[in-house]
Amino acid sequence: MGEVGGSKSGIRSEVLRRREALGGLLRGRLGEEILGRVRGLEEYRAAGVVLAYAGVGSELDTAGFLRGVIGSGRRLVLPRVNREERRLELYEVEDPGRDLVPGVWGIPEPDPERTRRVGFEEVEFVLVPGVAFDRRGGRLGHGAGYYDRLLGGARSLPPLVGAAFEVQIVECVPMEPHDVFVDLVVTERGVWHRERR
Repeated sequence: MGEVGGSKSGIRSEVLRRREALGGLLRGRLGEEILGRVRGLEEYRAAGVVLAYAGVGSELDTAGFLRGVIGSGRRLVLPRVNREERRLELYEVEDPGRDLVPGVWGIPEPDPERTRRVGFEEVEFVLVPGVAFDRRGGRLGHGAGYYDRLLGGARSLPPLVGAAFEVQIVECVPMEPHDVFVDLVVTERGVWHRERR
């Protein structure tokens, strides 16, 4: 874990550079290991409804994880960006190959014509995307604030899990009052539970 300090934008650009530098084959191998650890979590095993995301670019490739959620008899929920209202809407996906269409920024999103809208209160486990994480559960996204608005507006939260490559872990993510911490951070090196203060 190389130290990255400074502003959110500085951390973001450095961590994205490090993640990109891993190369596709290594990212694929490490990603399988990381998502295998996620599937082994008690919090995942106890959940019947899983909110996840479709990884793109140098992010974790979540395609196999998404299929596994459905294959294990769980309900899979994916977000769709509502740009006008600057929020995420959630839809249940039964077949990622059929139910997803390119959305904002080219990210695969549920097709509202084919999928059913669900409320966040139905979700029992969240795989949260992020550019950088720290071991106390701090999370840095791409800066648009969609997940912080979704999670910050909930009355109660299910387990929030950040899965990332070790190169995405920094000493300390600068957190604002409205930013939401994740409960667990999972990398190829292990699982870290958020320190409650």
